[in-house]
Amino acid sequence: MKKILIIEDDRDNREELSVLLSCSGYEAQYTDKFDRVVEDVAKNSPDLVLLDIDLPGVDGKEILRDIRKKSEVPVIMVTGSQREADEIFSFGYGADDYVTKPYNPTLLLLRINNIFKRTSVSEDSIEYMGLKINPVRNTMTDPSGKEIVLTKNENLILCHLIGKRGTIVSRDELMDHLWNNSEFINDNTLTVNVSRLRAKLESAGVTDAIETRKGLGYVLR
Repeated sequence: MKKILIIEDDRDNREELSVLLSCSGYEAQYTDKFDRVVEDVAKNSPDLVLLDIDLPGVDGKEILRDIRKKSEVPVIMVTGSQREADEIFSFGYGADDYVTKPYNPTLLLLRINNIFKRTSVSEDSIEYMGLKINPVRNTMTDPSGKEIVLTKNENLILCHLIGKRGTIVSRDELMDHLWNNSEFINDNTLTVNVSRLRAKLESAGVTDAIETRKGLGYVLR
C-alpha cells in the first residue's frame, strides 16, 4: 500500500484528504510539526507528499527545497492562492505537480496516480545486496528505508555493473555505455564517479562492492 504524507495546517482539509486517500486504497499519514517535515519524511519514507505552500510560520516552498536536498520523493504542492509565482517557484524547487484549492477530488487522485505510474518501482526496481535501486528516480534505498540519491552517472554505472555482476567490466565499456546515454565522460571523470559510487554504497552498508582489476576494469561482487 502506497503511503502519502499530508502536510496541511487546516484540520478539516487534512481530515478530508485522509478519508479520500484511505478510501482510494492509500495509507494516509500527516504531520502538524511543520518545523520537522524533513525529519518526518526521512523517518516515515512516504511514497508521495502532499505539501501545502501556506503553512503557519514556515514557507512550504522552503520545506520543499530542504526535502529535495535529501530525498527525491514525489511532492505535490497544494495552495489556496492563484499566485503564478508560487507555481513557478514550486516547480523550480523540484515539485512534481501543483494543485490549487478548491480541487476536484477525482482530479487530485488522477494526478497522484499519474505520478505513481511515472515513478513506480514495481517493474523498474533492482535488488542488490539488500538495497533497492530505482533507475527511474536515480535512488537507492537501504534496508532501513533510508533513500540515497545518485547522480545520473552513478546510477548508470551501478545499473550496468549489476547487469554484469561477477564479471569484469572494462573502463572503455563503461565510458561507451555512458556516452550512449548522452553523458560525455572521460577517463578521469569515470574514476571520480566510481569513487563516489563506492562511498554511497558504503554509506548504505555495502562495503567493498566494486573491485578494481588493474588494467582490466571493475567487478561488482
